[in-house]
Amino acid sequence: MNLVRKLVYGRSIIVVSGLPRSGTSMAMRMLKAGGIETLEDSRRQADEDNPKGYFELQRVMDLANDPDKSWLKDARGKAIKIISYLLKELPESNNYKVVLMERDVREVLASQSKMLERRSTEDAIEDEKMAANYESLMWRVNYLLKHSRHMEALRLPYREVIEKPRYQADRLREFLSADLDVENMTAAVDPSLYRNRAE
Repeated sequence: MNLVRKLVYGRSIIVVSGLPRSGTSMAMRMLKAGGIETLEDSRRQADEDNPKGYFELQRVMDLANDPDKSWLKDARGKAIKIISYLLKELPESNNYKVVLMERDVREVLASQSKMLERRSTEDAIEDEKMAANYESLMWRVNYLLKHSRHMEALRLPYREVIEKPRYQADRLREFLSADLDVENMTAAVDPSLYRNRAE
């Protein structure tokens, strides 16, 4: 991201993104523990699937349909969770530092399946088709991140955050160029929540 954009549009919005069940809530929890203000509301409460909270802002879900995105300016210097398929809706009138969570698609699907089971919800799409959809989506996301002048990205592998939280917390601190509490960020990672693994 060039200096002119930084001068014109100010501090970057910290965007935590990824597929559903890829560790985005964990990343938001780490940032909050480190001292970053997070934009969230209380619409979606913690539950068995995310016992430490979802860190979501309902307004994000309207990004694709709401022509007025000026409210995002209030997120500059703060962290907000935006699911990967909505990244393309972010206007170029802001700078974004995107923390992209990456997780084995088999684990993502297994985690989703468990969540749907608990909620007695039928999954109408077969795993193979859903995996193909997710892989296609992530290809588009990576293309967007590579070619967008208003976005910088740091990729955090979910498994490595669980296994080496201090190292990944340090990477986050360096990427954001912020004086974060790395010890608190490390402590915010709960390995016991890694319940769906791909061998």
